[in-house]
Amino acid sequence: MKSILVVRLSAIGDIVFASPLIAALRCKWPEARIAWLAQPECVALLDRHPELDEVIVCPRRHWERLWRARRYRELFAGIRTLRATLRARDFDLALDLQGLLKSGALAWLSGAPERIGLGSREGSQWLMTQRLPRGGDSRRIGSEYLFLAESLGLPCEDFAMEVHYGESEAAFAEDVIRREGLGNGYAVLCPFTTRPQKHWIEERWASLARRIQAELGLTPVLLGGPADREAATRIADATDDLLVDVVGRTSLTEAAALIDRAALLVAVDTGLGHMGIALDTPSLLLFGSTCPYLDTRRANARVLYHRLPCSPCKRRPTCGGSFDCLRRIEVEEVMGSAREVLRA
Repeated sequence: MKSILVVRLSAIGDIVFASPLIAALRCKWPEARIAWLAQPECVALLDRHPELDEVIVCPRRHWERLWRARRYRELFAGIRTLRATLRARDFDLALDLQGLLKSGALAWLSGAPERIGLGSREGSQWLMTQRLPRGGDSRRIGSEYLFLAESLGLPCEDFAMEVHYGESEAAFAEDVIRREGLGNGYAVLCPFTTRPQKHWIEERWASLARRIQAELGLTPVLLGGPADREAATRIADATDDLLVDVVGRTSLTEAAALIDRAALLVAVDTGLGHMGIALDTPSLLLFGSTCPYLDTRRANARVLYHRLPCSPCKRRPTCGGSFDCLRRIEVEEVMGSAREVLRA
């Protein structure tokens, strides 16, 4: 293989799960040029990776806006430009990790003569030269990508997730630690994600923050994106501003640098939480509507999950908004597990 394209446009957590493939591909084909096709918001997660030659941007959301606005000429011009960019790399192999029609079409657009789709569906299987199931032990973190690597005969002895950031992000984290007086240790809290059925009960975050400071001696630091500002303000107000709120005030890689230096991370099923495990930060993840990985591959990382007859409901909750699976995770259980991962 002289040139390899990995297609996984989003989301943050899925890219973190798939990140071990980069080193495995590099180990098998050390001279190959390896590129990753991703959406703009995920590029920062990849462009510092030392084993990756290039991150190619797919402006999918921009294309969707052009389609809704019926600006078809601009849309097709953008697609042609990306096609030319991909074809110029002369890819030998394209790996579609997403398995959707949109990702399969992009793998096909690359012109790679060998195209392997992971769990391809929606018609994308007809655009692949080979389709592999999403196999492996689902209890293990990133199991489907390990299964793909094993199926391709890639070396998998150290199939570990990776998150990289640069000196500027490290300096940002050090500045926050110095400015906010976090030098004695802090705990990162990540309560936010894209779907309400993945959220823990909001008022419990304030109670957890107070107990983390009082019992563990760690200052709580709240992380999230710009869309989470309103909820973050409510949580901060409920703690009488006990915690440090940097929600919406960091880039993705600046958040990674803060997570890397944290003594503890507590998160729902969100990309920032998975990054904590990749960075070997003692981590607790609270799962509800989604099927969890219970084997984190880390002694200092644990998933809390109370399975119910309706679990996992994924995008179709049947509880009428009560989210009983997450409600069963009490603050006391989180604190007990936090002490365990800290000891580990």
